[in-house]
Amino acid sequence: QVQLVESGGGVVQAGGSLRLSCAASGRTFSSYAMGWFRHAPGKDRQFVAAITWTGSSTSYADSVKGRFTISRDNAKDMVYLQMDSLKPEDTAVYCCAAARDYTVLPAYYHYWGQGTQVTVSS
Repeated sequence: QVQLVESGGGVVQAGGSLRLSCAASGRTFSSYAMGWFRHAPGKDRQFVAAITWTGSSTSYADSVKGRFTISRDNAKDMVYLQMDSLKPEDTAVYCCAAARDYTVLPAYYHYWGQGTQVTVSS
């Protein structure tokens, strides 16, 4: 089993940057693909980024491509989301999740964190 705890959210002005962290516990963390998702009020949960268990492949939603970067450090059981050039429409609760297979589909993610709030002011 994997437990996930996010941190690094906050309030930032448009054009600014934030780095989200996701700390994982569990002996098999390095064997899981990891993803970041976001949920804004009144909207469905949205895929943001995913990374394979080795870190060799990544995927991004079109809305964040070129602005966000997902990475992981298996030695530290950590996953990160570097968010640059933030826009007000990026405002949401951001959650990290773990899946046995590399996918962008939330239904295939088995473990979820509680989330961290990101607010981008205009």
